[in-house]
Amino acid sequence: MSDTGSSSATPPQRPLSPEEEAVVRALGRVIMVVPRAIDADLTREQRLTLNEYGALMHLSEAPHRLLRMSELAAACDVSLSGMTRIVTRLEADGLIERVQCAEDARGSNAVLTDAGLARLEQAYPTHLSSTRRHITDHLGELDLIRLADALWRFATPAEDSPATTAGD
Repeated sequence: MSDTGSSSATPPQRPLSPEEEAVVRALGRVIMVVPRAIDADLTREQRLTLNEYGALMHLSEAPHRLLRMSELAAACDVSLSGMTRIVTRLEADGLIERVQCAEDARGSNAVLTDAGLARLEQAYPTHLSSTRRHITDHLGELDLIRLADALWRFATPAEDSPATTAGD
């Protein structure tokens, strides 16, 4: 690339070391492969997608098993329209109910039903087994607290990290 003489030109970057390059490539593969593998396991064994499982899980952890649709979408890292489709499917199965927000008539909340909680509990062993097989069984003797903290920092400012730094 030629220098255009622009004052906003960035200084040359140091290339990645072979070790850094290996981490970046492996992480890219993990980001693509692992969710697909867990989704395939849940779909095959439970007829529930990973996104559906995630919605049920986040609702089960919320106060009163209730989240605003936009909050649920953010927690599951899907668009609001994508979450609407997920909730519509789960609602058809009686696992989630949609109720109007008391504080904002324009919004709606997703509420986990008792049947939804039971369905989540039924699917949990499959999710656990898949998560162990595709992730945790491969971590060996790594310091999991430090690994979780590093992974969290990829997309979150350090002050928001839930991992502790005990022992540092």
